[in-house]
This record gives sequence, structure tokens and C-alpha cells, in this order.
Amino acid sequence: MDDTAFMRAAIAKARDGIRAGQTPFGAAVVHGGRVLVAAHNTVWRDTDPTAHAEVGALRQAARLLRRIDLAGCDLFTTCEPCPMCLVATHWAKVDRVVFGATIEDAAAAVEGAQLLGDLIHVAVFRGPHTIQAWRFRLLVAVDHDVQAVKGPQ
Repeated sequence: MDDTAFMRAAIAKARDGIRAGQTPFGAAVVHGGRVLVAAHNTVWRDTDPTAHAEVGALRQAARLLRRIDLAGCDLFTTCEPCPMCLVATHWAKVDRVVFGATIEDAAAAVEGAQLLGDLIHVAVFRGPHTIQAWRFRLLVAVDHDVQAVKGPQ
């Protein structure tokens, strides 16, 4: 599997969340070249403002691996992590965070647009000091299949 496949897993989980009446956000933790867990937002279901997809995926991964140090894991998320989620990835020592839509893209989509992103910025965070930017073209209708996914350009 590659980064595109891992992002598709996060997108698929976001679709599950939409079908469950949640907001359209999904995340996947990758370990050893495979998707270890994937989660979607459960904020409304759980009446928990911290139940973001990223936090849920990190919690599940920690339970599965039986450790809170998630070094060796990458987090793929459909949207740029909010400050809470980004700090959670720091404390979990995740190697890399790959996200699809920016927070601005998501805000526009939630307020009426049909797409989470057209040409959206994907940033990759490696460790605490290095940021690498990519461009992905993810045409993701919140209630439709992935229409196009292209790798780093």
C-alpha cells in the first residue's frame, strides 16, 4: 500500500461517519505498511467535543499496540488536524501526519459546498521540526466515492 491507499482508508472512514450522522472527517493510523486502525468523528454520538477522528484513531492504535508511544506510526487524516489533534500526535510521537483538506477547505465544505476539496493542500509533518508540502488532487464529495486521487505532484 502507498500514501494514496492510506488516504483512501481515511476517506472511507469519513464516509462511514457521514452515514452515521457525524461530520465528514476520518483518520487512519498506519503501522508496518498497513492500516492498523481507522476512525471517524463521533463528537455528536458521544456528546464529546474531543471525539475527533484523529484522537479516536490514536486511542484505538494505542490500545491495539498496548503502548502510548506510537513511534513508527503515521497518521492519515482527511482534514488538517485542529490544535488539539496536532498536540495529540505530538504526545503520541507519531512519525508523520498526512492530511487532505485544510481547515479552511473543510469550513467551506461544511457550510454548503459539495466538495471537501478540489485542489487541496496536503502537508506532511515529519517529526517535530520538518514540514514537507505536497499537492494532492482529491475530488471528494462528502456523500460520493473518491472521484480522483493523484499522488504528489
